[in-house]
Amino acid sequence: MAGIYKAYDVRGLYPDQINEEVARQIGLAFHYVLDDSDLAESHEVVVSRDMRSHSEPLCEALIEGLRSSGLDVRDIGLATTPMNYFAIGHLQAAGGVQVTASHNPARYNGLKFSRRAARPVSGDHGIPLLEQKVNGGNLPSATDRGRLTEGEIFDDYGRHVLSFLKTGPGEQRLKVAVDAANGMGTIYRPLLEQMEIELVPLYFELDGTFPNHEANPLKLENLADLSQLVRSSGADLGVAFDGDGDRAAFIDEKGTAIGSDIMTALIGGALLARSPGSHVLYDLRSSRAVAEYIEECGGIPVRERVGHSFVKATLRDKDGVFGGELAGHYYFRDNYFADSALMAVVEVLNLLREKGETMSALSAPLLRYAKSPEINFEVEDKQAKMDELGRRYSDGRIDYLDGITIQYDNWWFNVRPSNTEPFLRLVLEAKDQDDLARRRDELIAILGTPAE
Repeated sequence: MAGIYKAYDVRGLYPDQINEEVARQIGLAFHYVLDDSDLAESHEVVVSRDMRSHSEPLCEALIEGLRSSGLDVRDIGLATTPMNYFAIGHLQAAGGVQVTASHNPARYNGLKFSRRAARPVSGDHGIPLLEQKVNGGNLPSATDRGRLTEGEIFDDYGRHVLSFLKTGPGEQRLKVAVDAANGMGTIYRPLLEQMEIELVPLYFELDGTFPNHEANPLKLENLADLSQLVRSSGADLGVAFDGDGDRAAFIDEKGTAIGSDIMTALIGGALLARSPGSHVLYDLRSSRAVAEYIEECGGIPVRERVGHSFVKATLRDKDGVFGGELAGHYYFRDNYFADSALMAVVEVLNLLREKGETMSALSAPLLRYAKSPEINFEVEDKQAKMDELGRRYSDGRIDYLDGITIQYDNWWFNVRPSNTEPFLRLVLEAKDQDDLARRRDELIAILGTPAE
């Protein structure tokens, strides 16, 4: 099954690439990625799934494999990926698996894995080891079959998330438009309604065919309906969830999308007021304004490479209070260092109420530079092209934390190979739009025509 084992998860087309037999084999192999510390207190694995029609049979096959390997299973049913993370920590389980293909189209499915305390499965001991064991066919069954327990985690997760909401008598009742994209964010509705907001819901019907638009809030075209709804309803804020409910994009009251790096700075600054001097992580594609603002708020900014496994590990290692990625993942120390889109919503509501300002007014001071979105290039020899950039811009400050980053006083850029697609990805930032356009054209001349 070459091609389904990605950097952070397993994902592919159903049933051609990923099917019940593959899920069962992965269940049999999962115990190989759990070490003695994971299994010290529990042999239970939390399993849950999204709303795709094929997620239920895949989940059943996965559970069969896990139990045949000797692991106990806690099946929490239909759940978001953050609910799976929370359940692992809350129940002190050995690990967890979420059946989902996140924002991918309806024909895709996949599996996301975690270890004890919602630690990511990563490195040579993670996805590559799973692939090796499954492809090697060395998947013996245990003598003692694991137990199956069914349960739910929604109420406990709701209490956890809502415990961070700050409201008081006479608190402003904000109007919030939320686009669930027919994905798992739909099940958050009862919790959203408890946040003392006037909820304006959009596409809150679970439908794994995604009939209205792709459940990927990173693409501006997928935010068009929400932006229009924010403007037409007079909402104070717009929120868009992705397919498995672990990412969120935010829209201001004017219907304008706010970059997730800017939201990382705003949320991080708010949390630093409660936890002064803490580390706040941001991914290296973020605006320079993020690190500047974190320092202005008395925090310690930590630049990290792209990917949840790296951000979670570093956040835990530094006991950081918060971290964010440009993809819309937000990580919290008080959430087992795991991501929670819903906790990000809570903190944004807290910030709006505390400051008494509009979302556009809060974000405006951080729009200090002109920045590009990610631009993709199909490049045959990715390393050779990055080496060429290193030679061309050798007078800049160069690092290789993730791909190649080259910085100058007035502008910078990063080019890195995608972990999921056959692309080199470019992000650049400059002092103003004219300089950005000039530098972008300069880099496109080297990298080639951008991919559609």
